[in-house]
Amino acid sequence: MSEPTTRSLGATLTDSGVEFAVYARHAEQIDLCLFDTEGHKEIARLPLTRDGDEHRLFVRDAGEGTRYGLRAHGSYDPDQGLWFDPSKLLVDPYAREIDRPFRYDPRLGIFGANTQDLMPKAIVSRDVAVKPAKPLFQPGGLVYEIAVKPFTMLHPDVPAEKRGTLGALAHPSIIAHLKHLQVNAVELMPITAWIDERHLPPLGLTNGWGYNPVAFMALDPRLVPGGMKELRETVAALHAEGIAVILDLVFNHTGESDRQGPTLSLRGLDNPTYFRHLPDQPGTLVNDTGTGNTVACDQPATRKLIIDSLSHFVRNAGIDGFRFDLATVLGRNGKGFDPESMTLRTMLADEVLQDRIMIAEPWDIGPGGYQLGNFPAPFLEWNDRARDDLRRFWRGDAGIGDLATILAGSSSIFGHDGRTQTRSVNFLAAHDGFTLMDLVSYENKHNEANGENNRDGHNENFSWNNGIEGKTDDQTIQSKRRADIEAMLSTLFATRGTIMLTAGDEGGRSQQGNNNAYCQDNTITWVDWKLLDEELIGHTAWLAGLRRRFTAFGQMDFFRGDGDVLWFSAAGAPMTVPDWEAPGAAVLGMALQTEDRTTNRSTRLAMVFNRAAEEHAVTLPASESGGWSLLTKAGETAAGGQITIPARSVAFFLET
Repeated sequence: MSEPTTRSLGATLTDSGVEFAVYARHAEQIDLCLFDTEGHKEIARLPLTRDGDEHRLFVRDAGEGTRYGLRAHGSYDPDQGLWFDPSKLLVDPYAREIDRPFRYDPRLGIFGANTQDLMPKAIVSRDVAVKPAKPLFQPGGLVYEIAVKPFTMLHPDVPAEKRGTLGALAHPSIIAHLKHLQVNAVELMPITAWIDERHLPPLGLTNGWGYNPVAFMALDPRLVPGGMKELRETVAALHAEGIAVILDLVFNHTGESDRQGPTLSLRGLDNPTYFRHLPDQPGTLVNDTGTGNTVACDQPATRKLIIDSLSHFVRNAGIDGFRFDLATVLGRNGKGFDPESMTLRTMLADEVLQDRIMIAEPWDIGPGGYQLGNFPAPFLEWNDRARDDLRRFWRGDAGIGDLATILAGSSSIFGHDGRTQTRSVNFLAAHDGFTLMDLVSYENKHNEANGENNRDGHNENFSWNNGIEGKTDDQTIQSKRRADIEAMLSTLFATRGTIMLTAGDEGGRSQQGNNNAYCQDNTITWVDWKLLDEELIGHTAWLAGLRRRFTAFGQMDFFRGDGDVLWFSAAGAPMTVPDWEAPGAAVLGMALQTEDRTTNRSTRLAMVFNRAAEEHAVTLPASESGGWSLLTKAGETAAGGQITIPARSVAFFLET
């Protein structure tokens, strides 16, 4: 059964069979288990041949569709970090397809308990490369964060059999909505194979977000039943409409969790290599992620697995970029976070990946884990300070200087070391936390449905309820909430840099005050398209049109102060130090030099932000060209020397 090796890991198809290869430095032996076409009956168990730290076997006449798993032999001594247990069927870390979802069962974590009947089987698959192309997305655009199942499960136009699946994103009604919002890229929350946390099944709950991975390359059959073909076709459909696709991937931990967790793949194959442990305590897993384990991304074998996973999605599906959950882990070594780590540098230098969009969630919970502004260029970074300060500005407890910093691209964060461009991804809400509607409807979290007595989730959300906690039929309060959302959306779309909107926030989606809804795979998180607020959707679409029309918003360089921006007071005069420092200041004006793409000429665009509970009279800056026009969804109307800005609103003006 021997044939010259391909040197690739995983299952590699050749003309005459399949070569199976796995990295397992500390294992004494690795067995390949072959299964029948249903994946139930083991039909052969073959020992792999050790080749350095790898184990390999060529199986002649094996072909596409072959189902398989692995078993690892060696010492079982968790105190020494060794979890070898041949009773555990293991998924190949390089599996590109699995035949069923992962399901948690206590037997998965019991030594000596055979788990063959519980485990998905990997399926040998054939790569189908797509034509190489440059990423469609450019920094400065609009990213739209989507959880595939919640976004599509209740859409009335999507056929029932497609709802909840990735393929639903290619439906004309979904694409029409994305184009109405002028979305530049969809960012898909995890679609690779994951397992529920062990505390969820007894509560009757399931993980609906997917941030608990097992196999980094294999697509989860619940979300992507058509496998790579479905992903490839969905990406192609979105690309045809000018919409890029960014995958949210989790390389910081696996669903094997802590010492009481299941043995599924990396733990059973080579725990000392793939996971971080305390120095001189090989049995103590480092928990920089809060999930029980931390992937050792600085290990060469792990680094190769990460790079190969990313390349797989680019080569075989045309993915435009990636967002990395708890990305600080990617740069961690034994001394802490290193922005020049070999793993980060390899990602950015790889010939397949070097032009892809890379977005970091720049924190984890480990020592020195908060690294906002410190990732190497060209990484974009989720800016949670902008999120919090935008919320606090509109709640009334942040100054107008904080707002100006965000509008200008957060140079205080991203402009150090002489950097001249922002890499900020500005957002108001994301999957983790309150929705935008809940932000203005709840002062406190309401996570009782999660079964943890409301102890989980962030306690400080910088939120407010406009007078009543939660859902209400009071039309006055409903109007206040809509006005607040419109004002915050207007502010977000006026910021310099890349912006992100979470699916459904444009239409007032609520999660009933749940700010940690990862385990609510139900109507708490499912977008009810019939209840979305068309007025809010229209406002968001209008803002997207402004952002696309005027070049100043999408530019990534910081303001130079040479006339490209004017900060002005309610009197229309340039801001002074007393203006900036005035306690309780409610009004800020900003005028930008910009290109108007509809006329192909240079002009100025002014914005006035009024967070007060009452309207404010404002004078616009003197115009050298004649005056200003108020921009509204209904069109443009001339604005006089002094204009009235409604309470809790943002107004846009074009110099005429």
